[in-house]
Amino acid sequence: MLYPFLVCLGLAACGSVAPRPADAQSVSAATGKPSVDETTVFRNGEDGYTCYRIPAVVKAPSGELLAFAEGRKTDCGDYGDVDIVLRTSRDNGQTWSPLRVVVDFGQAQAGNPAPVFDQTDSRFRNGRLFLLYNTGTASEKEVRNGKAIREVWYKTSTDGGQTWSEPVNITTSVNRPNKPDVNPTYTFSEDWRSYANTPGHALQIQNGRYKGRLFVAANHSEGAPQPQFRDYRAHGFYSDDHGKTWKLSATVTYPGGNESTAAETSTGSLLMNSRNQSGDVKNRLLVTSTNAGETWSQVTVANDLPDPVCEGSMINYRNGGQNILIFANPNSQTKREKLTVRISQNDGKSWSAGREIYAGSAAYSDLVVQQDGQIGVLYERDNYTTIIYAHFAYDWLTQ
Repeated sequence: MLYPFLVCLGLAACGSVAPRPADAQSVSAATGKPSVDETTVFRNGEDGYTCYRIPAVVKAPSGELLAFAEGRKTDCGDYGDVDIVLRTSRDNGQTWSPLRVVVDFGQAQAGNPAPVFDQTDSRFRNGRLFLLYNTGTASEKEVRNGKAIREVWYKTSTDGGQTWSEPVNITTSVNRPNKPDVNPTYTFSEDWRSYANTPGHALQIQNGRYKGRLFVAANHSEGAPQPQFRDYRAHGFYSDDHGKTWKLSATVTYPGGNESTAAETSTGSLLMNSRNQSGDVKNRLLVTSTNAGETWSQVTVANDLPDPVCEGSMINYRNGGQNILIFANPNSQTKREKLTVRISQNDGKSWSAGREIYAGSAAYSDLVVQQDGQIGVLYERDNYTTIIYAHFAYDWLTQ
C-alpha cells in the first residue's frame, strides 16, 4: 500500500532536508577550494527503517533529481520486509525532500530499483518515469536452490514521482522461471532462479536506429547452484513501445556475470559493465552490443577496472562534442572501500586512474549528470550506515 503524500509546490512546501552536520567537502590541493560537495540522503534508523541500501538516481526533464533506495524495516539483510523509497532534490543535491514510499510489497521484499525517464512518448510532454523493480519472498540461497523465485515489475509516474500507477508484472516477458506452483505460466525450461535488475538507473537510447528504446541491464542464475556462483549470467531486457511490451536480450555466456550497468558509446553501440562473481579475476567484465542490447560480443576482462565483487555504475557524459563514459565503483580487489570515479575517452577500451570520492568503507553507487552539468554519485558509505550524494565538476576528474 502506498503512503499518501502531498504535491510539493517548492522546497519549503516539501519540508526539504538540509545538509547534515556530518556532510563533507573534499578540497582540491591545486586550488584550495572544495572539489566535491556531499549531503546525506538516507541514514539508518530514520523514517521507520533500520537500514537503507541499493541506491539509484535519475534526473527528471525538469532537472529535479530523484534518489531511490531500499528501505529495510528490520535489519540490513537483503530479504525480508523491504520497501522502495524516494527523496527528491530541486537544487542539484543540496537539499532533499521528505521520504516517500513508492513500493510496499507487504512483509516481503521489493528491491533493485531501476528508474528511467521515457522522453520520447508524445503522450507525455514532461516525460514518463519508469521504475523497474524485483520482488522476492525468500533469501537468495533459497531462490538459487529452487525454493522460490524473484519476479519483475514496473510502475510509472507522469508527475516526477509524486504519484504512481498500479504495478505491472512483466516476469513472463523478461524472466524464465520454472515454478508453476507459483504461477501456472512459469514453466520455462531455462529454469532461471535468482534475478536482479541492474541495480541502479536503466537507460533510454538517445541516438541512432534504436533511439527511444528503454534498456534495463540485469542478471539471473540458471538451474542448480554451481561453485563460485558460476550459475550467474548477465543479460538485459528492453522495450521499443514505451513499456507496452518487453523483450529479453541474449544471455552473456561468461559464467559469473552478476549486477550490471550499461551506457551508449560514441559509435551508437551499447556497453554493458558487469560484476564478476566467478572469482576467477577481481576485475569488471565488459561486453558490447551493436543492436542496442539484443545480442552481445565476446566478454572482455577489464584489467584497469579492479573490483572487490561489488555493484558499479556507468553513464555517458558529453564533453563538448566528445562522448565520455564515466564509471564508479570501489577501487579495490579485496574490500568495499575507496569509491573511485574513472573516465574512458575511447568507449571503454581503457580507463583513467580515477579520482577518489571517499577513502573509507563504500559499496554500491549510481551516477547521474545534473542539470548544471556537474556529475553526481549516490553511494553507500561507512559500512552501509548512510547513503550519500556527492557532486563535482567534470574537469575535476581530468585534473
